[in-house]
Amino acid sequence: MLYRKMEKTGDELSVLGFGCMRLPTKGMGIDEERAIRQIRYAVDHGVNYLDTALMYPGSEQLLGRALADGYREKVKLATKLPHMLVTSREDMDRMLDLQLRTLKTDHIDYYLIHSLTSGEGWKKMNDLGVAGFLDAAKADGRIVNAGFSSHCGVEAFKEIVDGYGWDFCQIQYNYLDETNQAGTKGLMYAASKGLGVVIMEPLRGGYLARDPPAEVRAVWDEADVKRTPAEWGLRWVWNHPEVSVVLSGMNDEQHIEENIRIAGEAHANSLTEKELAIVGRAAEAYRSLNRVGCTGCRYCMPCPAGVNIPGCFEAYNTDGGTLQSKVMYQLRIGGKMDGAEPAYASLCKNCGKCVKVCPQHLPIPEHLAEVAKEYETVGARFIGSVTEYALRLMRWNTLRKA
Repeated sequence: MLYRKMEKTGDELSVLGFGCMRLPTKGMGIDEERAIRQIRYAVDHGVNYLDTALMYPGSEQLLGRALADGYREKVKLATKLPHMLVTSREDMDRMLDLQLRTLKTDHIDYYLIHSLTSGEGWKKMNDLGVAGFLDAAKADGRIVNAGFSSHCGVEAFKEIVDGYGWDFCQIQYNYLDETNQAGTKGLMYAASKGLGVVIMEPLRGGYLARDPPAEVRAVWDEADVKRTPAEWGLRWVWNHPEVSVVLSGMNDEQHIEENIRIAGEAHANSLTEKELAIVGRAAEAYRSLNRVGCTGCRYCMPCPAGVNIPGCFEAYNTDGGTLQSKVMYQLRIGGKMDGAEPAYASLCKNCGKCVKVCPQHLPIPEHLAEVAKEYETVGARFIGSVTEYALRLMRWNTLRKA
């Protein structure tokens, strides 16, 4: 296992972190025996960063049991404050104290504000006094390091980075998302400020680990060293020295073994120029198969009508049409995660401003109409309403337990 030191914390962290959002299931819940066995196997083989969240059903409870028998002392534990469930300063303390009890620990090593998808979420938390909460929780030892996870665009991301004395942050990053969300610019900006950077979705939720389309397979076949799609994706992220930890949502024994092997070999700056070019061509091949050829450059933003154009196309291109993609569309584009104004594709007024500045010369209003037709049907809106109700119910249950 390779390790990298996080600058502000001084911790030597395994380059591979165990993401506990997608633990193995059995029936309607987590397969506890198998999940505990997997987590302990990873720790025994060098993984020392475990990531969970209150919003991952059953994950914190499972991890509290998995880290018994001396395993808690072997790892750095990360979990998250669900800002979408917070309505007061008091909520923050109640939720953190509940998480400490659930995880059976007296401190959280890496505590994050969960999933800031726009500047609105950060503004709300700031107004509620999150800086004072984090300062107090660090002072009394309940948390050691403070950070945030983000799905923001790069400008909003920079504002959050500069908004508090963070120790680290967590962003989505992979070879398809160099210009999407925080992207490479955000990665470099956070690193320049001394923040450790934890990477989520290095394989886009498994999308980049699957048996690839023929067009992509042909590109991989040209490489001198043969690797699986998952290995190419992980090695590309680890090639960046600014990256501290890469999270993998591992729930299969074979995948865990493969990831641990790669994590013992993937040094920063180890890919050759030829290999980097091959990854770039694979990304181009994937994009050529997208329903919309959006690169996420954001030249079209801000939209005068308030549409999150890159966000709409990201949802449409990644597992488009699936239940999960519709749920995420409603949560993020609908503003349900941050309390922000909805940024639906259907808000498009067909003004044409975006078309004039799009480097790909895309007929953006036409594509937005396609997104609205698929993602904003009565059924999709119903999914959004159910999801919003579920968030409110989760908040009620969480505070009741706290």
